[in-house]
Amino acid sequence: MTNHYSHLVAAERNQLQRSLLTGESLRTIARRMNRSVSTLSRELRRNAPTAEYDAVRAGQLAHRCRRRGAVKLKPASSLMNKVIDKLRQGWSPAQIAGRLPAMYPNDLTMRVCHETIYRTLYAIPRGELRKELILLLRKSHKSRLPRARGTDRRSLIDMISIHDRPEEGLSRAIPGHWEGDLIKGAYNRSAVGTLVERTSRYVLLAKMTDATADAALEAFTRRLRHVPASVRKTLTYDQGKEMAHHAELARRLKIQVYFADPHSPWQRPSNENMNGFIREYLPKGIDLSVFSQTYLNDIARSLNTRPRKCLGFRTPEEVFQEHINRLKAGVALQN
Repeated sequence: MTNHYSHLVAAERNQLQRSLLTGESLRTIARRMNRSVSTLSRELRRNAPTAEYDAVRAGQLAHRCRRRGAVKLKPASSLMNKVIDKLRQGWSPAQIAGRLPAMYPNDLTMRVCHETIYRTLYAIPRGELRKELILLLRKSHKSRLPRARGTDRRSLIDMISIHDRPEEGLSRAIPGHWEGDLIKGAYNRSAVGTLVERTSRYVLLAKMTDATADAALEAFTRRLRHVPASVRKTLTYDQGKEMAHHAELARRLKIQVYFADPHSPWQRPSNENMNGFIREYLPKGIDLSVFSQTYLNDIARSLNTRPRKCLGFRTPEEVFQEHINRLKAGVALQN
C-alpha cells in the first residue's frame, strides 16, 4: 500500500465504479487496488456525496478542482508577492495562510490555503526562484540525533523531578512556566541557551562563552532578569551537566527549577520544537561563539513575531505581552 496520498487516475476510478456496482465493500476494493480505505472514502465524499458514483463525472470534477487550485496563486499577483515576502521572513505556509484573513479582513482575494502554497511552489519552473523558495520550507520528519553525544550526563545534586512540578506548570493556561536547553556548536565547544515560555511559546536566546555550568548560570540569569517576576515561576530542564548550578540560578531569580526524566524530550515539548526553528538560523556544525547577543536577539524577535497555529495564528510576542498586561492590570486593581 502506498504511504502517501494521491488522487485516483481514470483507470482506478473506473475500477472503483465497477466494484461498487457489484456490492463490494470499500475495504475489499482498497486491498485489491493497493490503495488505502481513506483514499477511496475521500474520493466518494468529494465526488459523489449524495448520488451514485460515476467515474467520468468524478474525473471531470477532480480536474476542475485542480484547475481552480492551480490559478489561485498567479505569478506576480499581490497574493503571490505577499506569500513570497512572508516565506523570506521565515513564515511557514500554514502561518501565512492562517494570518492572511487578519491582515486583509475585507479582501477575499487575499486568501489561500497552505496546501495551495505548497503545490504552487513545487509547480514553479526550475530556476533560482524555485530553488530559493523550496529551501525556505521547513524540513519535517527528520530523525533526531542525540543532542550531546559523548558528554557527561551524571546526575545533578538536589534535583527536583518534573513529577513534583505543580499542576499549573503542566497546564498552559497560566503563564510564567519556562523550558530551557542548550543548542551546541561544532564539537560541542560552543553553545547558545534557549528559553521558551510554555503558554505563549515566547523564546529568549542567551549568548554563552562556552558550554559549561558557569556559563549557563550567567547566561540564563542575564536573560531571565529581563522578564517580569510575575511571569517567571518555574524552569524545566533536562539533566545536562550545564545545570550543575541550578540551585544558585533558583536563588538569584526566585524561580523553581525542575528536571525532566533522562532521555525524555517529550517532557519539554515547547523547547524541543523551538530548537528546530532556531536551527534554521544556527545550523549544526558551526561555531556558535561568533554570534553576538544582538544577533541572537534578532533571531528571537523573528521567531516571536511569526504567527503560530497553536496560538490561533497570533504571534508569541502578542500572547506574551497580553499576559503581562493582564497581570499588571490585576496588580493595579489590587492597589
